[in-house]
Amino acid sequence: MPIYAYRCDECGFAKDVLQKVSDPVLTVCPSCGKSSFKKQITAAGFQLKGTGWYVTDFRGGKAPATGTGPSTSASAPSDGGTAAPAAAPATPAPAAAAPAKDSST
Repeated sequence: MPIYAYRCDECGFAKDVLQKVSDPVLTVCPSCGKSSFKKQITAAGFQLKGTGWYVTDFRGGKAPATGTGPSTSASAPSDGGTAAPAAAPATPAPAAAAPAKDSST
């Protein structure tokens, strides 16, 4: 059940009320008895957690470990962007051995 914040416009009395969504809105102030008790707009009382959400992925400047975020190995050059990027080593990848064909069939 959600908790709603109410405040009286006449006397300033404020109260948090645990209500069902289907319950009627309260209008009579329990402090002064006038019908100026109104529901206030408040922030949500929950956080979204898990991969892809701000709290877990981007706070503190750390990139996610899943590889879905920006790469931490590539950084902007410190000389204003005039330097050429470093070349990758020119070592060829090892060739995969082709499977031997069976000639007995």
